[in-house]
Amino acid sequence: MTTREQWIAGARPKTLPAVISPVIVGTAFAGYNANAPNFFLALIVGLGLQIGVNYANDYSDGIRGTDSERIGQMRLVGSGAATADAVKRAALISIGVAALAGTLLAARTSLALIAIGAISIVAAWTYTGGPKPYGYFALGEVSVFIFFGLVATLGTYFVHTESISLEVSLAAIAMGFLSCSILVLNNLRDIDKDKVAGKKTLAVKIGDSATRRFLQALLISPLFIALLLLPNSFYNLIVILAIPQVIFVVKRVRAGALGSDLIELLERTGRIQIIYALAISFAALLSAR
Repeated sequence: MTTREQWIAGARPKTLPAVISPVIVGTAFAGYNANAPNFFLALIVGLGLQIGVNYANDYSDGIRGTDSERIGQMRLVGSGAATADAVKRAALISIGVAALAGTLLAARTSLALIAIGAISIVAAWTYTGGPKPYGYFALGEVSVFIFFGLVATLGTYFVHTESISLEVSLAAIAMGFLSCSILVLNNLRDIDKDKVAGKKTLAVKIGDSATRRFLQALLISPLFIALLLLPNSFYNLIVILAIPQVIFVVKRVRAGALGSDLIELLERTGRIQIIYALAISFAALLSAR
């Protein structure tokens, strides 16, 4: 029988900053227009989709046999800790919770969000599911940038304000880059095993060296975006708090960190995203006073 701890590990909690951060940022940039019910509904949508994606990936990779002997997070199906049907059910429940919260959010704001939500759900399932999962064809980073950067941040801002601004668009791009960096680190860690399994991730396509350069660009670019936000609020200089973590990860990546060494960097990258999100959110709130 699968334990509670295994289910929690299978949900891959270390990936959750990728969805919590943009919701915080979108709400903070909304300033006085933000309201608590919409914030919590947006957070439930994001968490439900992210956890659903993680379980769906576990299920799809597990039944394909591409998840065996991997380093890092718990693979419920691949390790035999849970049956494929049970993990599929967990994925559908998580996505169902997200769909319910999204429907309530759309009813409170704009019914157009239902269409965006439906596209998000399809993207979540077909990442590694279906006959031709796009995650196996080097499109994972594009999807993460769109849905966990642009859609999550701009969508959250929209449910509070029913508008979009240049400043929050820049913040959404930064969130997309940081969310992508988490996936790139995962794929860098698994690059050799993905080659053997026939999983053509972006890392497999462009190779180890190019992946490391791409990862560094993803981590450093948000710092420059913060400079572009300075005219909106001088307080955006608070992002310097993230610089020590960025330097640590970039140095280790340049030094050729591999396998299990990348697990620590994954945790630190999640930390970078949280620090960055809180910094620009705090700056937005201070400038709105």
